[in-house]
Amino acid sequence: MTSQTNSGSCCTPGGTCGSAATVDVQTGTTTVYKVTGMTCGHCEGSVSQEISAIAGVTSVQAVAATGLVTVTSAGPLDDEAVRAAVDEAGYELAGRA
Repeated sequence: MTSQTNSGSCCTPGGTCGSAATVDVQTGTTTVYKVTGMTCGHCEGSVSQEISAIAGVTSVQAVAATGLVTVTSAGPLDDEAVRAAVDEAGYELAGRA
């Protein structure tokens, strides 16, 4: 007997089946931003924490090496709200990547 998790499974907890890619794509908006000043994992965590506090944000992935921050949200985000969150973390939003 094998157990399945939602990760990589085509079936939802409700028992409906479909392509995992289709489910993921339709659940939100993904925007990539360029942030300057991040140099380490602590920087990534600070930026991620502040952006995660914005209403509607479902996930944040910050990468100091590239300066890119990928934000997934329930709908389009206000760039000024993202800018304020990045400023609060101590970094600068250069714009969308």
